Amino acid sequence: MSMAPAGFAAVDRRTPLVGRAEELAALEAALAAVRDEKRGRAVTIVGPAGIGKTRLVRDFLSRQRKLPVGAPRVFRGSAREGGGAYDVFARVLRARFGIVEGMEPEVAKAQVRAQVAEVLEDRKVGDVCFFLGQILELEFMDSPLIQAVRKDASQMRLLRRAVIKRFLEADGWAGQKVSVGEQPSSSSLPAAAPVRDTDREIQIEIEIPGEPKAPRAPCVLVFDDLQFAHDESLDLLGRLLDTLDAPILMICIARPEMVARRDDWVRPGAKRHDLIELSPLTEEEAEEVMYDLLEPCGDVEGKDELVGAATSLAAGNPALLERMLALFRDMRVIEETDQFKEHSPWQIHLDRLAQVSLPLTVEDAIQARIGALAPEERDLLEQAAMMGSVFWLGGLVAMARLDTPVPDVWSAEDAKADVAHIRAMLAELKERDYILSLPDGTFPDDEEMVFKHNLERETLLKLLPRAQARRLHRSIADWLSFKPNVRTHEEYMGMLAHHQEEAGLYQQAASTYLDAAHLARDRYAYGRAAEYYGKGLGLLRDGAEAGASEQLRSLHHYGDVLQLLGRADEAHDCYTEMLVRAYRLDLPAKGGAAHGRIGRLYRDTGRLDDAKGHLEAALALFEAAGDERGIASTVDDLGKLFWLRGDYEQALGATQRALGLRRKLGDRRSIALSLNNLGLVHQDAGQFTAALDAFEQALRIRREIGDLVGVSISLNNLGTVAQDQKDDKRALSLFLEAYEIAKETGDKGRIALVLTNLGETYNRLGDPQKAIHYLAQAESITEELGDKTGLGEAVRGLGKAHLAMWEYARAQEYAERAVEIFRETKAKVQLGVALRSLGEIMGAAGGDGVLAARGHLLQSVWIFEEIGNDVELARSCRLYAALLRASPDFHTDPVTAREATQFTERADAIFEKLESRAADAGARR
Repeated sequence: MSMAPAGFAAVDRRTPLVGRAEELAALEAALAAVRDEKRGRAVTIVGPAGIGKTRLVRDFLSRQRKLPVGAPRVFRGSAREGGGAYDVFARVLRARFGIVEGMEPEVAKAQVRAQVAEVLEDRKVGDVCFFLGQILELEFMDSPLIQAVRKDASQMRLLRRAVIKRFLEADGWAGQKVSVGEQPSSSSLPAAAPVRDTDREIQIEIEIPGEPKAPRAPCVLVFDDLQFAHDESLDLLGRLLDTLDAPILMICIARPEMVARRDDWVRPGAKRHDLIELSPLTEEEAEEVMYDLLEPCGDVEGKDELVGAATSLAAGNPALLERMLALFRDMRVIEETDQFKEHSPWQIHLDRLAQVSLPLTVEDAIQARIGALAPEERDLLEQAAMMGSVFWLGGLVAMARLDTPVPDVWSAEDAKADVAHIRAMLAELKERDYILSLPDGTFPDDEEMVFKHNLERETLLKLLPRAQARRLHRSIADWLSFKPNVRTHEEYMGMLAHHQEEAGLYQQAASTYLDAAHLARDRYAYGRAAEYYGKGLGLLRDGAEAGASEQLRSLHHYGDVLQLLGRADEAHDCYTEMLVRAYRLDLPAKGGAAHGRIGRLYRDTGRLDDAKGHLEAALALFEAAGDERGIASTVDDLGKLFWLRGDYEQALGATQRALGLRRKLGDRRSIALSLNNLGLVHQDAGQFTAALDAFEQALRIRREIGDLVGVSISLNNLGTVAQDQKDDKRALSLFLEAYEIAKETGDKGRIALVLTNLGETYNRLGDPQKAIHYLAQAESITEELGDKTGLGEAVRGLGKAHLAMWEYARAQEYAERAVEIFRETKAKVQLGVALRSLGEIMGAAGGDGVLAARGHLLQSVWIFEEIGNDVELARSCRLYAALLRASPDFHTDPVTAREATQFTERADAIFEKLESRAADAGARR
């Protein structure tokens, strides 16, 4: 049993907050700024375990409750190790809606619905509740918007991000009238109020009707233990830190490993996001803390020795000072003089201190704490440690009964006896600061606890023999498999799969991991889904058995998830493995899907020849299988490939065929995609009226079905048409709207494309410095994604921007790099444009490079002649003529003058033809 008397109150004492005046002032300044400026701010507090991060925030919030300005509304959530993709958000939202452990689902749903309706005035309540319910694990009815995008995992994920952001903003502004700038379009908006469009942004007015209300106090959202948070949660939280526009203070608490994992968490120069790094206490501050902890000892002999021993070990860590107090208690160096008094003085036994070896390191202190446990207590904590940092009474009962004789008759009284004994030991361990109870339990029919100090749990795990650990893992897995709702939550499924794997049940573990991955993917938690797919498929490759259908399905989904996460090489490996299995089983439709995915992967990264081979193979396999959807999709993919190659005749034929096939199938999302691709072909062929018609049809459909990514694409393409028509101001307006929506989606490839177009537009409007700002961001993103086509466009734009600043050497470097990239990818249109840019830069620089500039421009002309791109051909001809006219030979050499005239006339004739064609098309419309 315990070596300390029950009821000993040493652990009830907590360290005073010492040495944190500056940090408290920083938090108070951030909240004051939120109050005064009515804008969101964020503070990230970083420090090692036990340094006092949570204590700092608790004291800060406690002080706010005593101020005359009114206490803020505070909602807190803590991430758990191994928790679900949005675990920390679920806990914050449960606090916000007052959902407590054991609440009936229908009661919880009614509570959420009523509070959302109060904040949003009944507008878009259904959509908001649906997405909040996914995080809160409450099932709400979907809406027409949800039904329209349900099959598109990427869109559902993006809408969820938008919903959380909009709800938090509306909640922060409730009771006040405010314009919240830079919001997405109304078709995608799950927010609370009517929308009005302006040239530069879309704004939302949020107003609570009726009698004027006093503004609510600012809201404080506390996200604790973020080192345990899943990447999905950190992605969403990072997005909120950058964009949340409401009187909300977000406090993020994490150990240094989280910031190391997310090196862009606090960007240099960020104006609304502060970083507080907590340092250890000084020796004087640590002594002050320890003297306060030992205050019940009074001024007795030996107190200074205890203080010196504790501060020497703790190295300025407040939690370790508390741990030393508990260790003195466990070693009975300090004792209560009267256990029956509520506030009994403490007595110091220096003779006992001399008889024991004080720990010299943290590890020694942990070993001493474990050594103070009775054998039965240690066994119980070892079993708890096997379950994880969080554990349950029910699981401990299951493990305890592994070696207990089964009664002939199972009576309720017998069952209560061992449960009561385990519960009593847990209460004692809680009193001695080994564990804590959690009020918000995972399983409503069980009691949930957590280790107070994770290092103690890790040490306990190391002490277990492997065979015993395996046996306990199996017991935990068997117990978990019967818990309610485990099979419908990816977090619990992942936990079950882990214990099955550790128990050596590899076939069961593989199946459970894959089921967990499917659940995570359906919830758009792609990072968690990729983790589970990797583990499940890894077990299958190591010999675990599963059906061929499940393996093919998992490979297909795993590849899609990896591609969405930007892990192209790993996605390629998945599709290749899928192709191998489909071939061996003679499954042409599955083989077509694998070839199609590989083809898209190659096409989107500029490997156009490789893409063509795979897409043609996919089309043949889909036709053999009679798969109409597969045929339509692949024909459209080929059309886009032909467009990238500059083969407009084939591109037009393929996109029109795909559009016809998709109209027969009635899939509006796919129809919009084909319309978009058709517009691209018309645009590059100089048929701007037809291009506008196709893009506007696509945009209308995408707005109606809430396709955020599609809306961004269509706005971007309409902006490029405005550029072609020399309307740069309208182009800028369209690109800015596309950029805001692209940021909302988090689609890095789309963001990079729009950034490139924004940079080029600012350059055309005479602001090259702003152009470089956007183009450099595009360059960084495309390099990260391995997008060669996008990278080539970004660096070509940088060359033009540096040209506008007369920085000829740097401009030439960028243009040459763009030419090299497009030669490698064999993208003819982009290569022709890059050669024209290089020729323009070298011609402007003058000197010996003028002759080379002519050569580059002529190459550009020949490329556009070959592929039939009249618009770009006319542009290259006009620039070549301008270069000739600027040369010294123009006034002295008749051949040069004649050549300049010929190219000018040729360009003029092409533009006249294009204008006439556009006028004819407009008349036909």
